[in-house]
This record gives sequence, structure tokens and C-alpha cells, in this order.
Amino acid sequence: MFIRSHAPISLLALTVRAVLALAILCPALAIAGPCMPLDALQPPHANTTDPTQPFYIDTSGLSGSGVMPIHDPHNPLYPPATDLPDATLPPLTKNGNYILGPTHTLPAEWNNTQPAQGRFIRLTLSSSPKSGYNPGIARDEAEPCATGVRNMSTSHAGDPSRLDVPGAHPAPWHRSVDIYIPPHTPTDHPLPFLIFGDAGDDGIYPGHDLFSLVDALIKAHRIPPMVIIGVGSGGGDAQGSERGREYDTMSGDYADWVEAHILPLVEAKAHLHLSHNPDDRATMGFSSSGAAAFAMAWFRPTLYHRVLAYSPSLVNQQWPYNPALPGGGWQLHSPWAGTPQAIPPHPGAALIPASPRLPLRIWYEMGDQDLFYPVHPMPDGMHDWVLAGENLARVLAAKGYAYQFIISRNAQHVDGPTIDQTLPEALEWLWRPNPTPRHN
Repeated sequence: MFIRSHAPISLLALTVRAVLALAILCPALAIAGPCMPLDALQPPHANTTDPTQPFYIDTSGLSGSGVMPIHDPHNPLYPPATDLPDATLPPLTKNGNYILGPTHTLPAEWNNTQPAQGRFIRLTLSSSPKSGYNPGIARDEAEPCATGVRNMSTSHAGDPSRLDVPGAHPAPWHRSVDIYIPPHTPTDHPLPFLIFGDAGDDGIYPGHDLFSLVDALIKAHRIPPMVIIGVGSGGGDAQGSERGREYDTMSGDYADWVEAHILPLVEAKAHLHLSHNPDDRATMGFSSSGAAAFAMAWFRPTLYHRVLAYSPSLVNQQWPYNPALPGGGWQLHSPWAGTPQAIPPHPGAALIPASPRLPLRIWYEMGDQDLFYPVHPMPDGMHDWVLAGENLARVLAAKGYAYQFIISRNAQHVDGPTIDQTLPEALEWLWRPNPTPRHN
């Protein structure tokens, strides 16, 4: 078992650690300009004292001495959750909120996997007039400072939730698309599929172990025979990048791009037909591609009904700024923090609470040391990944969704040991029958 310090931690210390950690996770955040000293990292005028005022940042329930603060899974701000015995996973037959860890034992399913036995096809795509997302975008980057931070983008005066990104410019993109057809998969009828982002050798999750795991789960009749499709991102990270543009935009654009430019190519190259039944289609992602997995299903429920995500960025990452949804992914579950009392049809209103329940089945996870407040010029109260996950769990439960939410102890952003521990059962849970929605 890992022993962690639980000493009190200041906002400045949290901010320093968060920015340094994000510089390691996402070095593309550093842009041209002089290096910033550590004592300049705390954003000016952050509201950490008055929850009745806009853009409040709540630092209660945070402690630790690691790079990111440790979130208390039993913070009274969060909905109730069930503590699982260490090394135990949630029941397949239940919905709800669960606390996992602190040790993350590799489950037996991985011991029974063999090298993937099916057919693997890798395609390489480049931007063109017919590719969609053309031209791509990129940020002007520079070598990182010793602290990992240069002068960064600034937010609008009076609205820290709106970020100006200098130096974003048109740029080509290149990406891989991986197609995996497990052995003995029938091709005489349209097939279910799981599509995930951040794929490829340079992605967050290259997929090779996933293919072997899928073979084993299909063989054990725990999931149906299906095609696995991994799509690389368009490059870069966060605001001003092609990856951020595709994954963090809260709309149906990415799902439409996949439908028009990826799925027909998969069918042609693999000589098969993919199902058009949304119950046969699942999305999966990691960090920002996890936000994209949610957006694909939420904004295009006629295309996708199943969502699986690790550390999804359900926060204010959307760029370019959209005044119709000023809080980006945060507004799936919570009001834009500039107007705490926002109700429909205000553009800052939360989407899920204001809408009838969709026929979605959702599994997602956050680490107790997930990202917190990592963008220096955006003290907007909408950059706590764990709080975003907890707020989403609350509204999903209130609407009667089929969902499981895991907060994993001793786990960081897109935590590898947690993924290894949970993915077999998460996939099985994801593909269970979906209940008929009620309208509320």
C-alpha cells in the first residue's frame, strides 16, 4: 500500500503543482515569451473565499504532497459513494458511485490474454480539402522553461472563463486509424463497434493490449463480437490545438466527422459493415478524448448509446469560445460559473439536468489526484476534474441514468494501473442491456 501525506496545502502550492504537472503532461501549453517565476503562477484575483460570487474555486477537501492535490472521496461536496474493499470492483448489476483502491491489482483477465489473434489494419490519414477539419490548427510553441511555464494565453477582463490563445495558426495534420477485427467475427451482418480517441503509437492509449483483452472477453461471451476502431488525434493539446478543437468542443461536430470520414473508410478497407443501431455503438476516450466520447453520445444520441471514459475533461476546455455554451464541457453537468443561478434558456445553464433522459449507458473514472486548476490565466472555478466527475454523477443519478462512476484512490490523471484493473469489467458493464429511458 502506498502511504501519502495529508498535510494542509495552500492554493499557491496547489497551483504551482498543477501548472508544473500540466507542463509535464501537456508541454504544448508553453508558448513563446519569457519564463515565469514560480511566485507568479497563482492567477490574479482568484475567488477562493466567497461561494456566492462568480467563478468560485473551492479548495476544501484537498490535501497531499504530490504533484496534484489529493481529493477526499468523501468530501461533503460530492454525492455519496460506496467504499469498495481494496482490490474489489463494482458489481456488474448495479449503478452508482464507487471508491476504488488504494492498491490496483492486475485482474485475472490479463493473465489469460494472448497476443491479439484477429485482423489488424492501420491507415494513415492527412488533412486535405476532402478530409474534414481542413485546415487543421496548431499553436506556436517554444522550448519549455526550467519551470515548464512561459507567458501563456490570457483571459478576457472580467471573464476568466474565456481564453485568448495567441499564435494559433492553420496547420496540416496527420493521424493513424487502427482497425481491429477479432477472430471468428461474422461479416454477414452489420457489426457492433467500439471507437476510441487518442489512439496510435503516439497516443495516450495505443490499443494493442485492448485488442488482446477484447479477444479474451469475446471468447468468454462477456461482450459481443465487435470491431475496435482507434482514431489518432489531430495533434497538440488543449486550447489552440487541433486535438483540443476536435475533442473539447461541445457539439456533434466530431461525431459527424467520424460518421462522414472514418466509418466509411473502415468499412471499405476492412470489407465489412458497421451497425447503425446506436445500441451497437460505443465511444471511449481518455482525458480530452474522454470528453469527446461524452459529446459524441450526448449531442448525437441517434448514433451512440454507450460511453466509457478515463479522466474525461468535463471542464472548461472548449476553444474557440462559444457564447452559446461559455463553460464548454463543464456545462454538461453544472452551470457556467459566471452565473451560478443560470437556468434554461440562459446560455450558461447545465445541459443534462435541463433535458429529458437519453438512452445512454455510461462508465467513467477519475483519480483522487486528477488534474486541478491547471491553466494559469483561467481562475474560473471550472478546472477541477474530480469535482466535474462528481457533479456529473449527481445529475446522472437525479435523471435516472444507467451509469457507474469510479473515483480511484492513489490514482493520477489517466492512471495506468487503474485502467488495467478496471477495463475488463468496465467493458463488460458497458455492453450489458440498456434499460428503456423514462422521460424526466
